Amino acid sequence: MASRTLLVFGLGFSARVLVDRLRPAGWSVRATARSADKVAALRAEGIDAFLFDGAAPIADISGALDGVSHLLLSVPPGADGDPVLNHHGGDIAARADDIAWAGYLSTTGVYGDRAGGWVDETSELIPATERGRRRVDAEAGWCRLWQESGLPIHLFRLAGIYGPGRSALETVRAGNARRVVKEGQVFSRTHVADIATVLEASITRPNPGAAYNVCDDDPAPPQEVVTHACELLGVALPPEIAFADAEMSEMGRSFYAESKRVSNRRIKEELGVALAYPDYRAGLAALLADT
Repeated sequence: MASRTLLVFGLGFSARVLVDRLRPAGWSVRATARSADKVAALRAEGIDAFLFDGAAPIADISGALDGVSHLLLSVPPGADGDPVLNHHGGDIAARADDIAWAGYLSTTGVYGDRAGGWVDETSELIPATERGRRRVDAEAGWCRLWQESGLPIHLFRLAGIYGPGRSALETVRAGNARRVVKEGQVFSRTHVADIATVLEASITRPNPGAAYNVCDDDPAPPQEVVTHACELLGVALPPEIAFADAEMSEMGRSFYAESKRVSNRRIKEELGVALAYPDYRAGLAALLADT
């Protein structure tokens, strides 16, 4: 492809790893940020940045979209829906023929609670939380844009994300780790570097309209991850706390409203992905080695 220009709506933790891989390979990268300070910081890195806080459209949307060959959407939906679709769905649709690949970063929360059972990309979407319902609506909106305009959208349903500076190791070091136990509770998770690997593989093998679960091979109870982080750091284990007795924010409690095991077979069989961190033990060990 003559032009390899990626526009990232919402250059955050997950998208950053992909960007840091593509730029040395010769890609041009543009991105949006929520504040003027962040826009300035990105521009200082050589990334053409645009202000987009979700409340108002990008002032120079033509400048942001002209010449873009790839699009990554990493802005979460709000109560009013997906802000990128709301403000710029039409602008993106008008350039659909010029875009070779578009990815939307969603969440495995779209599957809801399965009482620890397995789900794959063909499973019914029955979200158990408002955040999950918003993601289902956003996915449907991007798929409608694909059907109506031909935008080559791909959906990536991310499990719990961890990586440098954001893992159980930091929680333990800060003295904030808790081992909350809820019978039968399991979560799937993914290292941020493996997210970038999946996105790169999809860019190489586009399949518009496809959805991919992005997670590791080992769904596990959350208290096991905390236990392993403590063992790696050589610190005492915090006591176990029954979920019913745990003091949590509404946000924290909502994560325990869903228990499921997420299959990652499609990213392996269709995209040929080999995970660098197939379970939390490999991921935490690598993070510790890098500190």
